[in-house]
Amino acid sequence: MWSRLALSGLLGLMASGANVRAAQTGKGVQVTMEEAQHRVDITIDGAPFTSYIWPDTLTKPVLFPLIAADGTVLTRGYPLAPRPGERTDHPHHAGMWFNYGNVNGFDFWNNSDAIPPERRPKMGSVFQKKILFAKSGAEQGELGVESEWVTGAGQPILDDTTRLVFSTLGDARVIDRITTLRALDPAVFNDDKEGLLGIRVARWLESPTEKGGTFTDASGKATQVSTTGSAGASGVYLTSEGKSGDAAWGTRGQWCTLTGTNGGKTYVIAILDHPENPGYPTYWHARGYGLFAANPVGRHIFDPAAPALNFTIDKGQSATFRYRVILYTHSVTAEEMNREADRFSAEYR
Repeated sequence: MWSRLALSGLLGLMASGANVRAAQTGKGVQVTMEEAQHRVDITIDGAPFTSYIWPDTLTKPVLFPLIAADGTVLTRGYPLAPRPGERTDHPHHAGMWFNYGNVNGFDFWNNSDAIPPERRPKMGSVFQKKILFAKSGAEQGELGVESEWVTGAGQPILDDTTRLVFSTLGDARVIDRITTLRALDPAVFNDDKEGLLGIRVARWLESPTEKGGTFTDASGKATQVSTTGSAGASGVYLTSEGKSGDAAWGTRGQWCTLTGTNGGKTYVIAILDHPENPGYPTYWHARGYGLFAANPVGRHIFDPAAPALNFTIDKGQSATFRYRVILYTHSVTAEEMNREADRFSAEYR
């Protein structure tokens, strides 16, 4: 298992190791298993893209980091590989992940190794079980994984089977995540804002209008976010319904983009929902301090006029969630995003 010291050197190790393997195996999308080190590396034409990792310092598997085609890292380093000047709030926000804040009363979203012992019985963890397949290819790579959602009482409640597809779209990089959750006991996703697909972005993708403050989770625990904004923050959200900036939070849409500039260059992270997903179109749990999340199974928490959804998977039944994440190295228009959303909607049916 990885130590924090080893994790802090992840980016450099990925770059050097990935380039060596690419020289050996050729170009294209390479998916390279390193199970003994609790990771699977993904490279495109020899350049690092991301890694699927499950270190002992986390309570869930994550994709970390997310790297654009020109080598720019779009995700926050903390808590895995901290960088100077980053916010150090919400230690459970690591890379890109998939879990929820209240399943049968257990909080999977806010769990981390920073949770004090007295709170752990009410938390949940997602444990990596096995790699189902890893495929490299000229046009795309694929990774199949199986994990298990386990409550703080030690009870497995959900089997999680996920297919990750890594590809390119012109000069953009693409991740498709197709996750099927099968209930081992009735699983109720109680209406909550903390979910479901989350990304914690680099500091320059935070909103320049973010004031910080106190943010409270479902159990009432407050987390303080610094009122001092990050230098160079430039991130602006935009949804398919035209909601922009701070107004995007808690609204619904087929897609949402986060656009910012770094070193004079524009970058975009886009998350696309799928019409066959539960709760479509998703609510956007998109915060100015750098949390970019799609939550299709919260409802009343975002819209007090709407009844609670309390999405339920009965014992032995399953639900599938499909998302596409695109990393652009240039600006994109709403029209372009609508076309990409239509393309994604026609897939994975």
